[in-house]
Amino acid sequence: MASKPSIPKGTRDFSPAEVAKRQYIIQIIKSNFEKFGFQPIETPSFENSETLMGKYGEEGDRLIFKILNSGDYLAKANAAHLESKESTKLTSSISEKALRYDLTVPFARYVVQHQNEIEFPFKRYQIQPVWRADRPQKGRFREFFQCDADVVGSKSLWQEVELVQLYDAVFTDLGLSGVTIKINNRKVLSGIAEVIGASDKLIDFTVALDKLDKIGEGGVKKEMMEKGIAAEAIAKVQPLFNFTGTIVEKIEKLSVLLSESEEGLKGVEELRFICDNVMKLGLNNAVLDLDVTLARGLNYYTGAIFEVAPPKSVSMGSIGGGGRYDDLTGIFGLKNMSGVGISFGLDRIYLVVEELNLFPETVSATSQALFINYGETEAFYGLQAIQKLRAAGIKVELYPDAVKVAKQFQHADKRRIPFAVIVGPDEMTSNTFLLKNLISGEQLSLNFESLKEALLGS
Repeated sequence: MASKPSIPKGTRDFSPAEVAKRQYIIQIIKSNFEKFGFQPIETPSFENSETLMGKYGEEGDRLIFKILNSGDYLAKANAAHLESKESTKLTSSISEKALRYDLTVPFARYVVQHQNEIEFPFKRYQIQPVWRADRPQKGRFREFFQCDADVVGSKSLWQEVELVQLYDAVFTDLGLSGVTIKINNRKVLSGIAEVIGASDKLIDFTVALDKLDKIGEGGVKKEMMEKGIAAEAIAKVQPLFNFTGTIVEKIEKLSVLLSESEEGLKGVEELRFICDNVMKLGLNNAVLDLDVTLARGLNYYTGAIFEVAPPKSVSMGSIGGGGRYDDLTGIFGLKNMSGVGISFGLDRIYLVVEELNLFPETVSATSQALFINYGETEAFYGLQAIQKLRAAGIKVELYPDAVKVAKQFQHADKRRIPFAVIVGPDEMTSNTFLLKNLISGEQLSLNFESLKEALLGS
């Protein structure tokens, strides 16, 4: 007996309806990327292992899917490592390639490899799948899409201003109101650590601060002290535990708090420039908020940090994020190439849009009308009309077999096709078509032009 087919854990099949909805979101993201001047690139689904390994830290290296060498992959295996079963050391001799873990490192490789062909500043977008050997759980998969937009070759803060506008434009087109674009700055966090005399514990400090909304003020202070940060140092940043007010008020509070830190004040001025200009230009639906606890990607980002929260009515993690990095390509030998980028979380955005019932009814993978097949002559008559309707951009199809009409209508119902077009001898004689609304049951006898207009307007 054949075993029941299955797919690997952490991967998914998508139905026609799900694919249509995902493509709807992707198309909105893509069209806005292009409106903002970003150009598309694509990179291979797998890279040389040396391109990826060592770029994401020890944890990231563990989650990279390695590809076994073609043919007899053990032929060049290190005998000693094979004998001792040292898998981590054995990997390099049996696997020279790996599936991409994200789009950022391949992009850095692309920029370095094609630097003589690229016109800088280079605005690129990329919408492709990535793979991570993570433990699958709700909202976390081993195969998923990333939708990234980055600018490299410019340190201008106008790029950050435009990226905030880009987030707002996409979520406005998706009908998502109440999205919050959180912003912070790595220099601000470094300045805070400097002011309290804990620069050597920057990561410990910010990781604890980032948990403020989860474990509260007491929990954060306890964790900081456990990490070796003195109580007197923590007392100096007491204002951070009740950091409220408008963006302007928050920036002024930071200016006072960081008055003795040159690095911190640089971060404050960068935030002031970005926030002031975004507020002057205005946003459609999103809200911009300064969040001093935001500390994502500290080993990576050097300036602005972004994270996007969904509407408060939806229980979901961040649906986007990004930031400024001053040396994206340095890992491949091209120094001083500053960049800034953002990413959209396609899968989480899908869940939010679905939960809020924001997908338009027109988003469908099904046809608008099914031509009923009464026989060879009628089918040919119908296909002549179908050819013209498709040329007009209308999704229509002919039922392939001249079976019982009831079965054809049943097929349309299961496919949720809203209309049937009936062509019998009477319609062929009068050069008309009988259009039946399969929801209301209403029937209309129409000539071709009227049929086309009716389907275009449906």
